[in-house]
Amino acid sequence: MIKGLSKTEASAKLKTKGYNELPSSKPKNVLHIAWEVMREPMFLLLISCGVLYIILGDYTEGIILLSTNLIIIFITFYQYQKTEKALDALRQLSSPRALVIRDGQEIRIPGREVVPGDVILLHEGDRIPADSQVIESLNLVVDESLLTGESVPVHKMVKEDFKDSLGLVFSGTLVVQGKGKALVTATGIATHFGKIGTSLQSIEPEETRLQQEMKKLIKNLFIIGAFLSLGVMIAYYFTRGTIIQSILNGLAAAMAILPEEFPVVLTVFMALGAWRLSKKNVLTRKPSAIESLGSATVLCTDKTGTITQNKMEIVSLFTHDKWIDKSDFITQKETIAPLITTALFASQRDSIDPMEKAISNTNTLLSSSPLQYSLIKEYPLSKALFAMTRVVEMVDTKELLISCKGAPETIIDLCKLNTDLKADILNTVGKMADKGYRVIAVAKVSIPNGKLPETQQEFTFEYLGLIGFEDPIRPEVPQAIKECHDAGIQVIMITGDYPATALSIANQIGMEQKEILTGDVLEKLSDAELQEKIKNVSIFARVVPDQKLRIVQALKANKEIVAMTGDGVNDAPALKAAHIGIAMGNKGTDVAREASSLVLLDDNFASIVAAIRLGRKIFDNLQKAMSYIIAIHIPIIGLTLLPSFFAKLPLLLMPVHIVFMELIIDPVCSVAFESEQEEKNIMNRPPRNPRENFFGGKQILLSVVQGVLLLLMVIGIYFLSIHEGHTTGEVRAIAFSSLIVGNVFLILTNLSKTRSAFAALTEKNVALWVILGLATTLLFCIISIPMLQHIFSFEFPGYQHFITALIGASGLLLILEGNKFIRQRKIR
Repeated sequence: MIKGLSKTEASAKLKTKGYNELPSSKPKNVLHIAWEVMREPMFLLLISCGVLYIILGDYTEGIILLSTNLIIIFITFYQYQKTEKALDALRQLSSPRALVIRDGQEIRIPGREVVPGDVILLHEGDRIPADSQVIESLNLVVDESLLTGESVPVHKMVKEDFKDSLGLVFSGTLVVQGKGKALVTATGIATHFGKIGTSLQSIEPEETRLQQEMKKLIKNLFIIGAFLSLGVMIAYYFTRGTIIQSILNGLAAAMAILPEEFPVVLTVFMALGAWRLSKKNVLTRKPSAIESLGSATVLCTDKTGTITQNKMEIVSLFTHDKWIDKSDFITQKETIAPLITTALFASQRDSIDPMEKAISNTNTLLSSSPLQYSLIKEYPLSKALFAMTRVVEMVDTKELLISCKGAPETIIDLCKLNTDLKADILNTVGKMADKGYRVIAVAKVSIPNGKLPETQQEFTFEYLGLIGFEDPIRPEVPQAIKECHDAGIQVIMITGDYPATALSIANQIGMEQKEILTGDVLEKLSDAELQEKIKNVSIFARVVPDQKLRIVQALKANKEIVAMTGDGVNDAPALKAAHIGIAMGNKGTDVAREASSLVLLDDNFASIVAAIRLGRKIFDNLQKAMSYIIAIHIPIIGLTLLPSFFAKLPLLLMPVHIVFMELIIDPVCSVAFESEQEEKNIMNRPPRNPRENFFGGKQILLSVVQGVLLLLMVIGIYFLSIHEGHTTGEVRAIAFSSLIVGNVFLILTNLSKTRSAFAALTEKNVALWVILGLATTLLFCIISIPMLQHIFSFEFPGYQHFITALIGASGLLLILEGNKFIRQRKIR
């Protein structure tokens, strides 16, 4: 028996040899990040403004603007580090899985933890994790096209010559047929894959539909901004006649209009969204899946291992003409012990077969001490005879026991029962099958005279009874099914099991009851017939993997947004065809994982529903952040443009003021909104229409209206302050304070579409409180401290004059909250 490495040996080798991966790109240092920031339009605008102020002799403001770049670099660096950590966690999770033998046990580990000396088990559909020497082979065929370019698969076998390539398998290649075992000889950069420099080290960036829409929007706003900035410069020059101030005001207008937050926020949300999904045991392989999750209308799922626990337990026995359920096993121990013990003797020791494990576990439950016996002879199960007979000798008494278990029909024939008894037993088997149980029969033989016969048929068996097994459902699945139903998502079960078994499971988990369609019936339907039939089907039974693709295509033809689970090589086409392909992380093949959008790390149905829930939350929060960006830019643009066209009005927003605003807006969008909790009705609303634009007309209009209301509020306070006879510096201080307070209230009202701003304040969004606290403190400082007043061109008017700012901002908040309340009433 192959024991492989011990955990201690593997750990030591991992320290000396390193992880089985190619060197990833080095993390960017501060200078690299600074260079990336320098190429951003906002940075160039700040540099330009700072240089112009220094040319004008205003060294303080010039230095402040230039120094601000260090703060922006710091914020960018923080965001990059947070994003990079999330991506690094995803890279580790996305490492191909490997089945190895450690301490004599088969365990599945990340491919990056494979070390030289490991014994790896290879099965059809596996991606080979490291260069290895074949030590066992059963029709093992490997596709080496990724390494050699040759499309013809290569048969692998055990070779004495270690240099013979037919006895070697290589990292990155794919098992397409058969199975085998191999001894790892090289990992990481020492593999053939590493030597030729091919790398799959990072998550491939994909441009999603949302990114394309964002790019188009930014391009249009940039063009509009360029023309507006030029118009501001010309208008300012003709109304005030100073070229340098005209340029400064034009640059300020450009800073106000340019929505540089969009790409940053999108990147941060997508990276952290993928990381948050991984915390729910869902690995994101394609960013587009995060967008699609909130749109899913149909969820097609496996039964075994996804809805159920992928293990067997004995739940019902029929012996001595009576039923005994699991809850009565202990009280009926004397009655059922012979049946269970006989089934145990007919099973292999330390078996990995789920049914034999269940027999062993039940025997342990009934017996305080393990039975001591040795195997004398075994009659294995075959295609011709679905039964197994084993002859064992008890260690203490030397008694021979002959035990048999197998398919009920086979056991009945071996026991040579009469027709009436046979009919009664088969009727009982039918009742157990109707409950979704897998059923075997058990028999034994009296001690034979003379030597053991050659075949099982030569024994005269005594029938003992039936054992019913069940793969128990995961306890969290019924609630997850209910959530899907409430969220408008139809759940379809696709299984290779019999209809009765599938129906029993469906009843237990509370699935919506529609028709059951079997694979043989599906095979006879045309595509058009299937498309119509599938509208009323909730269970597909006795389905082979190849038929999953037809199911997906029929659902897509009906305009459904399909999420599909799968684990085998044959599932790959269906996973790729589905809008959201979900591969199994534990039992799934690498081929299935590579074809999927998401990988379910725990093979649990509830994790899929959690991912849909989180996908909706990510999309909601991203939409709220983007809406806020549009809204807050409206007053910034308006207040920048206003003095350019009216020469008598004092300047309100200078570059330093806009920079202060940006230092609030950036972290609020990428941190506070990203951390905001989900909406209360998130799983009680229909799926999002994927054909609707992220920035729909209503969404943009609402944001613009919010921005215009804030602009009108600030302009009102601005003119009121002028009317009260305040100086230019005092007017600027009062108006700017009203803009900041209004901005804070705008953030609060946008945090939730369903909860009030006051409710949002009471919830645990630490990032929001920190950012708003810093913003308020800084505002208080720049209004009160003379040195900062000078930098911001403020004069202190007295605290009582800021009451109008609070009243105006509160009025704005009440209007926005009232509008939110009315919209929610209409939805209900």
